[in-house]
This record gives sequence, structure tokens and C-alpha cells, in this order.
Amino acid sequence: MVYIIIALVVVVLLLIVLNIRIVPQSMSYVIERLGGYNATWNVGLHVKFPFIDRIASKMSLKEKVFDFPPQPVITKDNVTMMIDTVVYFQITDPKLYTYGVEKPINALENLSATTLRNIIGELELDESLTSRDVINTKMRSILDEATDPWGIKVNRVEVKNIEPPQAIREAMEKQMKAERERREQILIAEGHKQSAILEAEGKKQALILEAEAQKEAAIQKAKGEAEAIKEVQQAKAEGLKMLKEAGMDDSVLKLRSLEAFEKLGDGQSTKIIIPSDIQNMAGLVTSITELASKKK
Repeated sequence: MVYIIIALVVVVLLLIVLNIRIVPQSMSYVIERLGGYNATWNVGLHVKFPFIDRIASKMSLKEKVFDFPPQPVITKDNVTMMIDTVVYFQITDPKLYTYGVEKPINALENLSATTLRNIIGELELDESLTSRDVINTKMRSILDEATDPWGIKVNRVEVKNIEPPQAIREAMEKQMKAERERREQILIAEGHKQSAILEAEGKKQALILEAEAQKEAAIQKAKGEAEAIKEVQQAKAEGLKMLKEAGMDDSVLKLRSLEAFEKLGDGQSTKIIIPSDIQNMAGLVTSITELASKKK
């Protein structure tokens, strides 16, 4: 009897030890009891009842990345191309993930394919190639809302690659080449234009500087002539002043006037204008005689 009790105790302890589970970090276990959902075990030590409880599923709560194969899609302008996407998602509710849908990954793949076809079907080829951010945003929003009942949180969706048909790629390459050549011609024309503008500006500046130089030369020349006239006038004034200081009176001046008339008489002039202050020749001759006697 004692051995039977010991054996039963050992069996019970063995069953308890075998049914002890330690759930690691970022893991979650879904427990069923008698075929129905019972609990969700998170990180820590847990014990299940033998033969009654069972672990229905074990899942990681880390963010997962699935690179789905390329899908054929048709654009609004009837161009067929291959697009593959990358979906980043995370399990937020282990119970819904276990019981919400059969094969959640396959369901997510099919859902992403149909969503991508719907979005691309509303865009033309050029828009599809240049609107990756728009496609990513729309797909993330639609997939996140659709996968809520499955306990899945879609964090990001990225369009990995877009492959248009070969004929379309060749046409696009030709178009890009033509665009590059057009831009090159525009840049060359702009260079010639800037060169012509700079050359014209240089000529304009040269003409302005030349005109400024001529103006400055004329001003300096006028100033020089004015200074020369001023010097001549000052010299004449100094001469008159010296004559006056030397005692030259009206008689001498009149004699100088007669000498000037004598020089005029020797010339080719037919008319001689006599100043009004010379009133009579007799008085003038007398003055000349007196000057002559003084000199002797």
C-alpha cells in the first residue's frame, strides 16, 4: 500500500513538472481547456492541468516582415506590370490571431495583393511610378483596418519593386534620353545668352568709362585754359602796377599809343580808329618833345 501511495505521489509530481511551462519574453501561448479557449499566457511561469489543458498555439509578438512575391497589376491606362510589396506587421491579440482566420499569413498575402490591384487600377502608369508614398500609405491604412479582426497590426507597407513591360521600359529610357538632351540644349543656350549679356555689359561699361574719361579730360582742359587766362590777366595787372609804380603818367601812355598807331600804319589795314581821349595832336607832340628832352 505504501508503495502504491509513493508511486501515485511520484506520478503526480511528474505530471506537474511536465506541465510546468515558462513563457519567454516576447512570446505568447494560447491555452485551450477541453477544446475551448481558456487563457493566454504571457511571459512568466505557468502550470496547465494535465489531460485537460493544451497549448493551442505559440506565437512571437515581435514585428514580422514578409516579402510577398511580385503580383501582376493593371494600371488605369491598361499597362500590366509586376509589383512586389513588403509588409511589416505585429500580432497584438494572440486569441484573434489563433481563431480569427485560417492561415493568417496567406490571408494577409491575398489581401495585400487584392488591395494593391485596386489601388494601382485607379492610377495611370506615370502616377504609379512616381506615387510610391501614396500607394504605401493607402495600403497600410486598408490592411491595418482589415486585419484588426485577425489580431494583426500592420505597421508599414513598402512597394519594393515596380517592373513595367520591356517595351514600356525602352520607351521610358528613350524619353529620358530625349529629356536629358533637351535640358543640355537649354543649358547651352542659357550659357550663350549669359555670355552675350556679359559681353554687352562689358562694352557698355567700357563706353561709359571712355565717356567719363573724355569728360574729365575736357574739364581739366577747360580748367587749364582758365588758369592760363587767369595767369595772363594777373601778369598784365602786375605790369600795369609796375608801370604805375615807376611813375608812368598819361604822357607816356599816349606815347605808347602813338607807337602802337605807327605799327598799325605799317600794316595792311585801310581803317584806323583813333581813341576819343586823344583830342589834339599838338599837345601830344609837346609831350613827346618833353620826354625826349628829359631823356637827354
